[in-house]
Amino acid sequence: MSGGSVTDEESDRLLVERAQKGDLRAFDLLVIKYQHRVLSVIRRFVKDSDEAQDVAQESFIKAYKALEQFRGDSAFYTWLFRIATNTAKNYLVARARRTPLVDIDIDDAVLQDDGEQLRDHESPEAAIASQELEQVITQAVADLPDELRTALCLREFDGLSYEDIAAIMECPIGTVRSRIFRGRETVDRQVAAVMNGEPHYAQ
Repeated sequence: MSGGSVTDEESDRLLVERAQKGDLRAFDLLVIKYQHRVLSVIRRFVKDSDEAQDVAQESFIKAYKALEQFRGDSAFYTWLFRIATNTAKNYLVARARRTPLVDIDIDDAVLQDDGEQLRDHESPEAAIASQELEQVITQAVADLPDELRTALCLREFDGLSYEDIAAIMECPIGTVRSRIFRGRETVDRQVAAVMNGEPHYAQ
């Protein structure tokens, strides 16, 4: 390692090594560092805030118990996100629930860069149309098959790289790209249909 500032990944690796030797404070630092991002991932699957908090706590407990198995083949947060994703899915399966994604805040997730400027100049009619469009996008994402929805959300809402998503979903990068492409295509097709006045759902 060359002289210079320690990278984020190297910092994580040092904390993991300390935690693997029984340093609970080191693991606490990792929890503090990633708890909000882990909770954000879980909220893509678990709508209820209290339940999401419980799943996040369970994810960190699982991570701690499995820490000895972490060999550094991927970044720690990638490994952690995979545990969180699987824990959330298992939570839903255990309760025979369909994965809900209607809690995605499209305002924050999609319009965070320019949403405020847009809203400042929106007419009431435009605001209503914007809200309707957000609802269509949210529902279209929620209705995607699980593997497409997970890949698309990790990319679009959590900003992860294709490499990180591949590690989390345990599949090749090419598969991730294909899933994201198909997810976007499906959402775009649904949005276009609604804008053309077609019914949102046949049911």
